[in-house]
Amino acid sequence: MARHATDAPSSGDGRWVVVDGRRWRATDPAIEPRFRAELVAELMSARRAVGTARRETDGAAERAARARVQCAKVALGERGEPWWEPTERGRCDRLAAVTLALSQHRAPTGTICPSDVARTLGGTGWRRLLEPVRAVVRELARAGRVEVRQRGNVLDPDQPWTGPVRVAASTSDGEGSSAATAP
Repeated sequence: MARHATDAPSSGDGRWVVVDGRRWRATDPAIEPRFRAELVAELMSARRAVGTARRETDGAAERAARARVQCAKVALGERGEPWWEPTERGRCDRLAAVTLALSQHRAPTGTICPSDVARTLGGTGWRRLLEPVRAVVRELARAGRVEVRQRGNVLDPDQPWTGPVRVAASTSDGEGSSAATAP
C-alpha cells in the first residue's frame, strides 16, 4: 500500500487518493505548480510546527500551528468545500486561505501580490478573480490578519487603493489577528 499521496492510487476522476486504505481528498490539480509548491512548503512547515509545539507541550503554539495546517489544506483544496463543486462561499474561503498561506509562507520579510492569489486558483482566467481577491484581502486586513502595503506603507483597508499593492502576514500581536489563523 502507498505511504505517500504522490504514490497513492487515485479515483478515476482525480478527486480522491487512497493512502494506507483511507480515502483522502486530492489536491486541486488546477493549482499552478509554482504556487502549489509554496502551499505544500507552508503545509510542511506548519506540520513541523505542530510537532515542535507538541514536544514542548505548548498548547497555544500547537493551536496556531494546527490553524496553519488547516489554512494550507483549504488553500490546496484538500479541505473545505470540494474544489470540483465550487460555491461562492467556498471560493471566498479558498481565496482567503491562499492569501493567508502564501503570505505566511513568505513571512516575515516577503509579501505577495493579489495576482499571486488569483493565479493560484484562476489558471489562465486568473484576471477574473482579481476583484474577488481584492475584496477578500480587504476583509482580512480589516480583521487584522494581513497588512496591505504600498511602497512600504500600510494602507487602510477602508480607503480606496490606487496602483500596485502587496499583502503581508500581519505583524500585529493581537489575539485573533495572526495570519496563521484558519479562514
